Amino acid sequence: MRVMVIEDSRLAREGLVRMLGRFDGVEVIGQADHPATAAPVIAELRPDVLFLDIHMPGASGFDLLDMLDYLPRIVFTTAYSEYAIRSFDYNTVDYLLKPVSHERLATAIAKLAAADAAPAAVARAPLDINSKIFVKDGERCHLVSLETIRYIESCKNYVRIFFGTEKAYVKKSLNSIEERLPVKFFFRANRQCIINLQEIRAIEESVSMGYEVTMSDGKVLEISRRNAQELKDLLSF
Repeated sequence: MRVMVIEDSRLAREGLVRMLGRFDGVEVIGQADHPATAAPVIAELRPDVLFLDIHMPGASGFDLLDMLDYLPRIVFTTAYSEYAIRSFDYNTVDYLLKPVSHERLATAIAKLAAADAAPAAVARAPLDINSKIFVKDGERCHLVSLETIRYIESCKNYVRIFFGTEKAYVKKSLNSIEERLPVKFFFRANRQCIINLQEIRAIEESVSMGYEVTMSDGKVLEISRRNAQELKDLLSF
């Protein structure tokens, strides 16, 4: 179990790291004192679990989670009980109030271990561009042709799908959606967005050394620098 601790208090952070080190099967692979410093480390190391403080100067644990392109399991560590309900909008396993006791931490570790032991979901085959997918958005239901989807954006613990004249929210991660999309037609533009290559109307170089693409509905989306060459290769002779 590869974990990372994000906590602005040095004493609290180091204390939690020491406590976690006493549990078999738990490896602390990183720590940070703020969402801004945590985000690049998470992107590089991709820990399985975040032990995450909520209230930090100038930002919150929720702000950090909204930056991520995948959903690690979360154990919140906070002195504020009022965030408990909101915390479960994320991939939350437990919510620990400070000061964290060894007994309470052991309960959280047991919950994480139980989640690890649960049977893995069977991978499903990628869809075809002519496939139709069922999308339930609140009380509304849609049967959406894959070819009509222009782009899909990450939005907290949901994705937002833009198709035809409609848009819908689906409670899935962007990564899990990407796994089922046909790679010849859909492209990961950046950490937050997947685009339908057939819906691109214009491409321009951006100041960030990537590209800006204009979609069929006029929406301008950024192709990250790391993905720009791959897009160029896909669309070139």
